[in-house]
Amino acid sequence: MENDRDKEATGRALAGCIAEARQLRAGRAGDPMPEDYLRLKEWQAARLARTYADLLASERYRPAAEFFLSDLYGPKDFRSRDEELARVVPVMVRVLPARALLTLLEAVKMDTLSESLDTDMVLALRRGGRRKALDWPAYVAAYRSCARRPDRELQIALVDKIGRTLDRLTRMPLIHLSLKLMSGPARLAGLGALHDFLQGGFDAFSFMKGADEFLAIVMQRETALMQELFANPDAREPGV
Repeated sequence: MENDRDKEATGRALAGCIAEARQLRAGRAGDPMPEDYLRLKEWQAARLARTYADLLASERYRPAAEFFLSDLYGPKDFRSRDEELARVVPVMVRVLPARALLTLLEAVKMDTLSESLDTDMVLALRRGGRRKALDWPAYVAAYRSCARRPDRELQIALVDKIGRTLDRLTRMPLIHLSLKLMSGPARLAGLGALHDFLQGGFDAFSFMKGADEFLAIVMQRETALMQELFANPDAREPGV
């Protein structure tokens, strides 16, 4: 009974986050320069690829690193996933285990927060006259001018929460079977993007066989970078 109430509460929070993400994207619909958002996302994805080049080169950690860079932090368009979720939240509450439902909630929270931060970053870059000439100094200046440290801290914390939830899911044998069985029906029902996200995260973390070291590396590097960016207007990109 308690578990059912938890799932219903998670479902309500998920529906709210999806609505917020869709509202943020709708607000950009009239932007005369929508390419600025994709330019920023691609630049950030390239930065992450440099920061985590060692994890991407690791046989053990590559799938998890690629999942984070493409499905959480990357320039992928998540509108299809969110539209699918918005249609089937009540069904998800009924059929998904609580931890799988929580993974979706945390992923949508992460996406919503990232969209909000990216919107502020694009506006800051435009104010600085650097919307096209995006480089490290321009990024640092925009990052600092947004002054959203609590949200940056939350963004990093959500990465850790998503990773730990996925790691726990890999220890539930029925999840693996359920995802395999759901593949065909999910695509027929127009839920392919949602299924791909869940399956991709599960497979990446299953392959890693333990996420503690991977997540510790990500948390340490992202936290150290965030602290340096807020403390030092002349901060240099680490490892470059």
